[in-house]
Amino acid sequence: MSLLGSNPARSDADAKLRGEAVFGADVARPGMLWASISRSPVAAGRIRSIDSGPALKVDGVLDVLTAADVPDGRTGVIVNDIPFLAADYVAYEGEPVAIVVADNRAAADAGAQAVDIDIEPTEPVSTPEQALAPGVRLVHPDWNRFAVTGGADIGRDGNVVAEVVHDPGDLDEAFAAADLVVEGTYRTPRQYQAHLEPKMALATYESGRYVIEVSHQYPFRLRDRVAQMLGVAPSAVRVVGHHIGGGFGAKLDVSLEAFAALLARRYRRPVRMQHAALEERLVAPCRANALVSIRSAVSGDGTILATDVEIVSDSGAYANNGPALSAIPMFVFGSIYRVGTARIRTRNVYTNTAPTGAYRGVNGPWLVFANERHIDAVADALDRDRREFRLASLARDGDLMRNGQPLEEISILREAFDRVDELAPWQGAGTGALRGVGQAAAVWLTNPMPGHATVKLNEDGTATVITSATENGSGAVATGLRQIAAETLGLAADAVTITMPDTDATGYDAGSQGSRTTHVVGRAIADASAEVRRQVLDRASQMLEAAPEDLTIDDGVVAVAGVPAANLTLGAVAQAATWSDGPITAGASYVTPTPPHDPACATGMLIKGWPTPTYHLHQAEVSVDVVTGRVTVDRYVVCQEVGRAIHPDAIAGQIQGGVAQGLGFALSERVDLDHGRYVQRTFKEHGLPLAEDVPKVEMIVMEHADPAGPYGAKGAAEPPIVPVAAAVANAVSDAIGVPFDTLPITPEAVLEALERAS
Repeated sequence: MSLLGSNPARSDADAKLRGEAVFGADVARPGMLWASISRSPVAAGRIRSIDSGPALKVDGVLDVLTAADVPDGRTGVIVNDIPFLAADYVAYEGEPVAIVVADNRAAADAGAQAVDIDIEPTEPVSTPEQALAPGVRLVHPDWNRFAVTGGADIGRDGNVVAEVVHDPGDLDEAFAAADLVVEGTYRTPRQYQAHLEPKMALATYESGRYVIEVSHQYPFRLRDRVAQMLGVAPSAVRVVGHHIGGGFGAKLDVSLEAFAALLARRYRRPVRMQHAALEERLVAPCRANALVSIRSAVSGDGTILATDVEIVSDSGAYANNGPALSAIPMFVFGSIYRVGTARIRTRNVYTNTAPTGAYRGVNGPWLVFANERHIDAVADALDRDRREFRLASLARDGDLMRNGQPLEEISILREAFDRVDELAPWQGAGTGALRGVGQAAAVWLTNPMPGHATVKLNEDGTATVITSATENGSGAVATGLRQIAAETLGLAADAVTITMPDTDATGYDAGSQGSRTTHVVGRAIADASAEVRRQVLDRASQMLEAAPEDLTIDDGVVAVAGVPAANLTLGAVAQAATWSDGPITAGASYVTPTPPHDPACATGMLIKGWPTPTYHLHQAEVSVDVVTGRVTVDRYVVCQEVGRAIHPDAIAGQIQGGVAQGLGFALSERVDLDHGRYVQRTFKEHGLPLAEDVPKVEMIVMEHADPAGPYGAKGAAEPPIVPVAAAVANAVSDAIGVPFDTLPITPEAVLEALERAS
């Protein structure tokens, strides 16, 4: 019986349920020191002086370090713009200015608060629009001195971190031929990942190397970034992973780790650091706030002749991944819908705010929100049914995206429209006073970055998978990867153990992001397991005196087909191999090939291709309370294509969770900025959706096996969040008859719209 499509228990379930799992926040070492950071209290300003004296008077404080005590220069993921500690000026509230070292956490925290930082405040550049205004102050006056990885031309200029432009040069002709022009501007706020476990690091310095224990989504990037910041070779840094108490993209880059490593070497003792709750929020790499303007030329028969898209996203004070993510609009606009020609311009800009970063679905939720709200607007302008207009405008298999890449199997999306209509018919949905229905469609990628695994058959007949793939809560490691290995080796799922991440012991893995773990690491595990299986059959064929092709492996037993009495346990085969030829092991790597594309399709574009696409359709039905303005989601349907459902329950959990996060983004979560400083500073103020706010999601899982994926699997965990805000906003707009083009759609915003409509 195949394990694929079944739901074995998670390998970490028992430890987590019993409270025995060791998370990063649980790790401690005898004799360790604690360190805390003194951070800028203002969003922008010149540092006049730093007085460590008050901190050194705190009982237990051992030392205070400033920029003069740490490596100079700047580092970064793509643009080297981040100082180790601020030396001359601060660019956002919460920027690290000094480090306080103490023999306990209370003293370190008290000392950090006591450091007297004298800053001459400067009026911050608070919004992307302000950053682009003529004559505005530069967030980084010396921006042109910041090196770019590989010397890439990413279109930097002043407060513009990166610019991607796709311009075929034929828009004017298309707009001149249009019967109508539809325009819209779509605004979205930041979104905070709201993971429960704060960022932490515990570092030691041993035999000339740094060892960092951490809960992190991407240990190898952390290794490389710490090495970059300390000015050492990556091999001088070892990262050891523990269970992760949530991340959703917030734990993909360096945070406290380089500080702890530097101190561990300086004091030759373990050093532990951990964010406090407010600190975690102030420096969280939130989803970027953005402004998207779209103008479409449309003919009388509903054909979209051209689309002009202008995007401005907020990078915050430093570049982080912004230059790479600026390419994503190229794959959203003019992909699933036929829009004729298209000009797409994306600018990612510096502001005096906390740097933004990755959050599940990266830029997808706000890009799809803008795209799908605009499709509704075009349908309304044509007086067309919104579902019918989507179907009429859908791309066809083989149509090219803006990067010149052919769309593969987009007919799957047409199937999704049919499947959703069978379950929740569009006609008649959302009818009645202040009730509405909305749809949103999306294509989303499976992150292609490299993965590696080693599979070894143990002498007791079990198997161990050695990989630095991280279990971020999705179950991809705790369920899917184990099932892939077990299925290939003929074992029960609980006979497969997967190690925790350790950059010394494993090949490179690009971490828990972009739904890549099951597809990419699963493929590496499937290939390595297939080689282990081959070795088993070769050894067993000698022991059973039968040809390898005549042998079967089932439930840990190798048998001659048709002769069940002629069998051996996998343990017996492993023992025999170990003491003759050596242990049975195999390793494999996998990187998704870049699909065909036009490398010259745009300027400044770092991500060129969109591999392993998956297709999605969401439908929301809502009702609006005329008295309170509260939006209730009465019904929510998701149709998601996954390639192959390895563990259906895990996929269902990811869909339900992704929708919950998307509903928060759409309706309630607040991450407001006032002169560069965050307004909401606690979970109480934040507006996370509660259980009563989230409906039970009805799910349709479509399986269209990907030949390159392990047993056909694609990505599944990230995309469920991507279309949610768009579907809900379309439904609320339908319910009230007023377009909602700004998020979140709070009760106050609804009441204002009702008043305007009356």
